[in-house]
Amino acid sequence: MSHAAPAVYTIPTGAGFLDTLAAGLLREAGGDPLALAAMTVLVPNRRAVRGLREALLRAGGGRPMVLPAMRPVGDVDEDALGFDAAVADAALDLAPAIEPTRRLILLSRLVERWRARDAAAGARTENGGGAVAPAQAVDLARDLAGLIDALHTEGIDAGAFKHLVPEAYASHWQVTLRFLDLVTELWPALLAAEGALDPAARRDRLVRALADAWRAAPPEGPVIAAGSTGTVPATADLLGVVARLPRGRVVLPGFDAAMDRDSWDAIDPQRHPAAALHPQAAMRQLLDRLGVDRAEVRPWPLDPAAEARARAVAGRVEMLREALRPAETVAAWGRVAPGDAADPLPGLSRVDLPTLRAEAAYIALALREALETPGKTAALVTPDRRLGRMVAAELRRWSVTIDDSAGEPLGATVPGVFLRLLVDAAAGGFRPVALLSLLKHPLAAGGMAPARCRALARALDARVLRGPRPVAGLAAVTRLVERGDLDDRIRADWARVAAILAPLEALLARGSVALADLVATHVRVAEALAASDAEPGAERLYVGEAGHVAADALARIGAAADALEPLAGDRYPALFTALIADATVRPRFGRHPRLSVWGPIEARLQQADLMILGGLNEGSWPPDPGHDPWMSRPMRHDLGLPALDRRVGQSAHDFVEAAAAPEVVLTRAEKVDGAPTVPSRWLVRLDAMLGGLPTGDARRRAWLDALDRPAAVVPLDPPRPTPPPAARPATLSVTQVETWMRDPYALYARKVLDLAPLDALEADPQASDRGVFMHAGLEAYFAGVGPDWPDDAAAGLIEAGWRALDAQGLADRPAVVQFWWPRYCQVARWIDAEERRRRAAGHAPLVIERMVAREVLPGFTLKAKADRVDRLADGRLAIIDYKTGTPPTDPQLAAGFAPQLPLEGWLAQLGAFGGVDEVGELAFWHVRGGDPAVAVKTVKKPDERIAQAREGLAQLVAAFRDPAMPYLSQPRPDRARGHDYDHLARVKEWQDRLDSQEDAP
Repeated sequence: MSHAAPAVYTIPTGAGFLDTLAAGLLREAGGDPLALAAMTVLVPNRRAVRGLREALLRAGGGRPMVLPAMRPVGDVDEDALGFDAAVADAALDLAPAIEPTRRLILLSRLVERWRARDAAAGARTENGGGAVAPAQAVDLARDLAGLIDALHTEGIDAGAFKHLVPEAYASHWQVTLRFLDLVTELWPALLAAEGALDPAARRDRLVRALADAWRAAPPEGPVIAAGSTGTVPATADLLGVVARLPRGRVVLPGFDAAMDRDSWDAIDPQRHPAAALHPQAAMRQLLDRLGVDRAEVRPWPLDPAAEARARAVAGRVEMLREALRPAETVAAWGRVAPGDAADPLPGLSRVDLPTLRAEAAYIALALREALETPGKTAALVTPDRRLGRMVAAELRRWSVTIDDSAGEPLGATVPGVFLRLLVDAAAGGFRPVALLSLLKHPLAAGGMAPARCRALARALDARVLRGPRPVAGLAAVTRLVERGDLDDRIRADWARVAAILAPLEALLARGSVALADLVATHVRVAEALAASDAEPGAERLYVGEAGHVAADALARIGAAADALEPLAGDRYPALFTALIADATVRPRFGRHPRLSVWGPIEARLQQADLMILGGLNEGSWPPDPGHDPWMSRPMRHDLGLPALDRRVGQSAHDFVEAAAAPEVVLTRAEKVDGAPTVPSRWLVRLDAMLGGLPTGDARRRAWLDALDRPAAVVPLDPPRPTPPPAARPATLSVTQVETWMRDPYALYARKVLDLAPLDALEADPQASDRGVFMHAGLEAYFAGVGPDWPDDAAAGLIEAGWRALDAQGLADRPAVVQFWWPRYCQVARWIDAEERRRRAAGHAPLVIERMVAREVLPGFTLKAKADRVDRLADGRLAIIDYKTGTPPTDPQLAAGFAPQLPLEGWLAQLGAFGGVDEVGELAFWHVRGGDPAVAVKTVKKPDERIAQAREGLAQLVAAFRDPAMPYLSQPRPDRARGHDYDHLARVKEWQDRLDSQEDAP
């Protein structure tokens, strides 16, 4: 027995789909709990099941009730067993759906073999051609799996590839087509060997089994299929069966029965290819498939509350319908009354923000404001998951927790980041940044108290790993630890952690290793590193929803590992990231009762008092249709697959449904990541039709502007520290005197506050790195040379330099060895030749790298470590400074800004170097290692420069003996060079302001 005509209903846009449906079901049950329990309600997905359950509780005033059987028809799997005995039998007869991770790995093997074969043959494809890494193969396999599912969904025989004519397509698509033809032959055999089915194939068979069962034996109770638009053919056929059941009904979301005939005809996909872009396109396609005329679609009975909601937004729905007309009928815009000219769409406003962060802050403000009204609900609707996360972060400033219903990728959660950091660090040889990121992760403990592991990380950071990047590997880090200024406890802790990490490092270094071994070692090392002194690693790593998802993902990869051929160990990190890309963590508890973040599909059936539609830019909402790497648009059309643009029409329908709430705010960011954006086509249409929309609540904009603005902005003046005389340094080196003169604040920070700057992590080699081992190497060699210069001096200098390089720990810094060591060898040969020349001219080294000190002024001691002092043939001294950086210019020397070498001359005049007090030469040897290897720069008028430096130092000492004399930051600003303590002095906060004041007339 069946209806004379299909029973197809619609709940109008704006009425609130699930609430209206729930009220109708309760009204139909008439208070009889058994009547409600006898109903079966089919909804699109599991999220809709949860939403309907909550709507029924709201409609029933929260009283206990026996709920109807609610089934997610789009997510049919084992839940199908509850539909019907015939379906249960069909499910038992069907093979299970193949596990998704295993399917990805199996398909990636096909991709890898195909691409490797084409690489050997020199073929190119749309995907770039050539062999691919395992991670890339998984990404391509994911798209290939989507294509296979699409074939099942549309009911297209895989053998249809054979009927496509390769000559009709470009050559690279011909190569792809041959591969797809091969896949359709090999993949069914692989599935049969697995004893499994593709998920889409199994879903369709179950849905069709249900349709056949109900067609043959209609259920006795009411059956309502609600909220689905039937874009999946099998689901559409099931809806056709439900609509013809004796007590069956199909309820469409937001069907537009008021659309004019011309527009309805224009969205016929058979007549207009662009029809799929319209919000009602999916509905039109479903009705055509069901053989239902649109005049036969009946309105779902509305309760007074739903009728009031729909009436309140009727004008807005009409304007949205007009704005989104098909292109063929937009000429009708001029015949539509715009309503209130001041506010053509009451309750609807648009806000354009400059950046994505500003958009997130504005949305968070609007959501927070909604909580001030008792009982008011609010939701952000956006397909932009990044925007949703940013809004959630902004709300935390008010201690408001809100969860994104789409969940969070496993790779971005605490355990997911830890697992990725571990393999990335191991594959990269535990480079400093990666190693410290791993050890500072909250899950890292290494069998110790977590705080102790953090202390180890801080010690390695401050005293071991700074400077140029060391050689890769745990052994290199261990050598640096042994040479570092660390206590025995830190060394022991590092040894413990290194022992934990070593197995993974060794495995990833292998050229061929089974994925099962990689996963097992990854898990074992991760658990050992996560273990603390009080808890096993598994209990810390797999805790909470994210931990459970991580454990499940690792188990799935491990179970499917045998399907992948051995791979190079260093390919595992990228492969692991690719394999967990689909794993999502969704919180089970803790969701805010009145605030939500919904995706457009979830919002299609739900409504809040305030709906904020965020991310309304092209490419975000509507989404970019994307690119199918396996099939071109003509190939999809010829094969019978739906166009990728169909998503745009579905997004348009979601937009209209969400925009029909009582209060709606449309938001977009004018720039994202610094790049200009294009407003959503729907905003453009509204603007074109209405000439613009209200620009939102001015109060919120004012709040946004004031959100991070302090109550008062107090201009910062340069620091003027005046330590007491007893704290001021009374002994300085000649180098520190130069700093004292150029930037007194830097001297104050170093000598008074005892703050030493840290080198950057993985820094490029600096002149100071070169200078350290060059000075040490020359000093060591000259210390062992007698009056006669050896014939093999160049070789001896090179050997001494390497020992110095190793002693300084720089031999484990590849950038230093590769860049500076060849230059040092050039310098050694130059010094050998120069030394022979100087000795032949009667010059003899007197002092090499000697530290001297003299009280040059009452109460002030000057010290210096002279690189080299020679006795000239005439008995005077030549003071030489090895300069690995750029030597000072003559004007700088004349102005007294480079007093280092002249002050050493003064110490020489005081007899600090061998009792000789007459200086004949001051020279900089610019040690470059190029051509020439060393450039000699002689200071002009050395006696005058020495006298000038002596007088300048006397004035400096006298000035800073005054307790009121401040240690100013950059009294002579030199923007051409940075200073180590500029951030401490907060130079950028006051320097520009002072400069602008000086420039003012």
